[in-house]
Amino acid sequence: MELAAHGEYTIEKKGNILFIDAHGPFNDITAQLFSQEMYQTCKLFNGECWASLVTYYGNSIYTPEAESTLIALTKYRAKYGMIANASIILDSNVFCDVNSAEKWLVEFMKDSVQTKKAQ
Repeated sequence: MELAAHGEYTIEKKGNILFIDAHGPFNDITAQLFSQEMYQTCKLFNGECWASLVTYYGNSIYTPEAESTLIALTKYRAKYGMIANASIILDSNVFCDVNSAEKWLVEFMKDSVQTKKAQ
């Protein structure tokens, strides 16, 4: 499903694994559409055990409403047979410690301020 400014995603079932690609922000509109599609897709497993592999592209953000929707969806998926989930984050600013995150923020802010002053 492509929703431009709202983000986009694809869902593909291959055997007992569900492949999900997510790009961009996930606001409430996207989360609701994604959930509706996922509720239907979960039924395709007919109570069998299954797993999902989710690839996030870029710096995804979630509104509080979208987060609540996605939490409820995860509980639903577990109830209907999902026994494992693997997530991959590509092309994103993900940090494993505070120092790295702080260094990136300082550099980002410095570059942004310089760009703004140049305009």
